[in-house]
Amino acid sequence: MASTVISGVSGEPGRPPEVEPPQTSLGFGADSAGDAGRRRDLRKMKVVATGFLVFAAAVYLFARYLEHRDGADVAAWVGYVRAASEAGMVGALADWFAVTALFKHPLGLPIPHTALIRKKKDDIGDQLGGFIEENFMTPDVIEHRATSLELPRRLSSWLADPANAPRVSDEAARMISLAAEMLRDEDIEQLIEHAITWAGEPEWAQPLGRILEQLIAEDRLEPVFQLACDRAHEWALGSQDLIDRVVDQDVGPSWKPKFVNAMLGDKIYRELVDFTYKVRTEPDHQLRRSMHQFVEQFADDLQHDPEMIARFESIKHELIGRDEVSDAASTAWKTGKAVIEQMLTDPNSTLRNSLSDAAIQLAVRIRDDRPLQEKMNGWVARAARHVAVNYSQEIISVITETVRGWDADETSRKIELQVGRDLQFIRINGTVVGALAGLAIYTVSVLIFG
Repeated sequence: MASTVISGVSGEPGRPPEVEPPQTSLGFGADSAGDAGRRRDLRKMKVVATGFLVFAAAVYLFARYLEHRDGADVAAWVGYVRAASEAGMVGALADWFAVTALFKHPLGLPIPHTALIRKKKDDIGDQLGGFIEENFMTPDVIEHRATSLELPRRLSSWLADPANAPRVSDEAARMISLAAEMLRDEDIEQLIEHAITWAGEPEWAQPLGRILEQLIAEDRLEPVFQLACDRAHEWALGSQDLIDRVVDQDVGPSWKPKFVNAMLGDKIYRELVDFTYKVRTEPDHQLRRSMHQFVEQFADDLQHDPEMIARFESIKHELIGRDEVSDAASTAWKTGKAVIEQMLTDPNSTLRNSLSDAAIQLAVRIRDDRPLQEKMNGWVARAARHVAVNYSQEIISVITETVRGWDADETSRKIELQVGRDLQFIRINGTVVGALAGLAIYTVSVLIFG
């Protein structure tokens, strides 16, 4: 009995999985260099197996010739040789028929139960799918396998290795580039327009008022006020020229003396700098209290004052409805996309280095945190079980439907290329075993009957 083992080629560690050749309408790729080599090996083994048959036939004919020539005086050993060679021919022919019947009709004759792979292609696909579903796609098996793989630990250890950093950076850049290629500018622009329209539909006033109220209660706005005071003081320090120009042009009559303008400008400048300095350095300054009161009142009005709510919503709709807003968003997308693509092509860009560093830092944390690994391993196991429970039929259908789509003759030819060389050993073994069996039977019969 011949058994066929279909095996795949797994990728080597550190290398991406090998890409299968493009499929033709028959479901197979075009003949590769490997197919050509397998075809040569198959022809050689067929010649060897046929050579055994020819040798057995030649020995048998020679033994028969000696028996015919010498008659009763023929040597005793000739009978043993004839029996062995005769049984060897029978074994060789029987196994040639069995092996050939798997792939085609022997001698082109439509003998029943021959060309089995060609005729039973769909059944083979269904049985293979059923075998995988019953023995490999069960929830318990999938969950156990997913747990035993310890993917979080293995993946994080690989990512955390500094030697793999260039690979991590390249793969991250490749994924982002692929995503950018898949997103058409027209689709993104339309998405932006829809997003802006959607964002403008609900009311903003009351939610914004509640956010401001919460920020005030948590004293989160004080850094903002401090920043505004710092910038105001910095502006005041550099405002001397501006104040002098304003005093010269707009304050008092044009015929007033220059020294008066200078004194007045200096006075205003000193007062402004002193005032902004006090506001900046005194947290309890009256202006700062007024700023807090203004924001508090504004937050309350956004929530409870119908006139303020209506005015705010009107400004919002007017702003969102302007073409400049959508145009600016579209321009920002195109510019950002161009910048990202340019940075991704540069191996030393900040973006690629940041992506790589972030991935490595996350991987180091997972690698060194065993409880986190166990938790993530549980997530992987539950996800695998969910897939096995709910999608095993869809996964198996990939096998069965793919096999159904193959051409019968091409399927038979491809499988023969894969396993035909090994099957030729069945023919060789049939010749040898048949000869030994014939020799043993003849020997026993001589011993019994003389």
